[in-house]
Amino acid sequence: MKLVIFGANGKTGRRLTRQALEAGHRVTAVTRRPDVFPIAHEHLDVVPADVHVEDDVVKAVHGADAVLSTLGVPFSRDPISVYSTGVANIVTAMRLHGVTRIVAVSSSALDPRPHADGGIVLNRVLQPLITRTIGRTTYADMAAMETLLANSDLDWTVLRPSGLFDAEKVSDYHLQEDHADGVFTSRADLAACLLAQAGDRRWSGRRVAVTTPEGAPTLWQLLRREAFGKSPA
Repeated sequence: MKLVIFGANGKTGRRLTRQALEAGHRVTAVTRRPDVFPIAHEHLDVVPADVHVEDDVVKAVHGADAVLSTLGVPFSRDPISVYSTGVANIVTAMRLHGVTRIVAVSSSALDPRPHADGGIVLNRVLQPLITRTIGRTTYADMAAMETLLANSDLDWTVLRPSGLFDAEKVSDYHLQEDHADGVFTSRADLAACLLAQAGDRRWSGRRVAVTTPEGAPTLWQLLRREAFGKSPA
C-alpha cells in the first residue's frame, strides 16, 4: 500500500514510518520540517506541508491508499486547532482524490470513565485535573476531530491510546471499543496498531482504546517523563 502519514516527525510518527517501511509499504511522511526528518529509504517520500494549509494537504494525499494521522501538539492553555483543522483538510483532500481509509490518533482522556487499573490517584485526581486544566484545549480539539470523522462519509477508525511511553518491541496490545481499563500504551504498540488498521476494516466507524498490558512504567515514572509539556503523540 501507499500510506500517507501526517505527524510523521513525532515520536509515534517516526516509529510508524519505520514499521511501515519494514513491512514493505510505500510511505509519504508529511512534516513541516523535512530537513530534520531522520529517516531515509528508497520507498519513502518526505513531503513538506502544514496541515492548516489545505493546498499542502491536498498535494500530500495524492495517490494514497490510506491516510494515518499521528498529529500531536504539546498541552497549552491557548486554543488548539491542529487536530480539527488538520483532519478537516485531510478529509477534504481524501474526498478530492477518492481516498476512503483514515486512521487517526486521539486519546483515552475523551472517555471520562474511571480505568479499573488506574487507582484513586489517577481516576480521581490526575485525570480530572489534567483534562480540566492544561489538557482542556487539547482534548476539546481532539473531540472536535472525532466528531468531524464520525460525521464524514469516510472509512474511519479513531485510536485512543492511554499514557504513552517508549518501548523497544511491539507487545500483544489490547483493543477495546471506546474505553479500556489499562492506563498505558507504548508508542511501538500504537504505531503497530495504526499500521494494522490501515488495511483492516474490522474496527471501521469505531473509536478504539489501545493499551499495553506489560512492560509499562509506573504512574509516577510516566508523569515525570511524559505528562507535562510533551506532545500526546
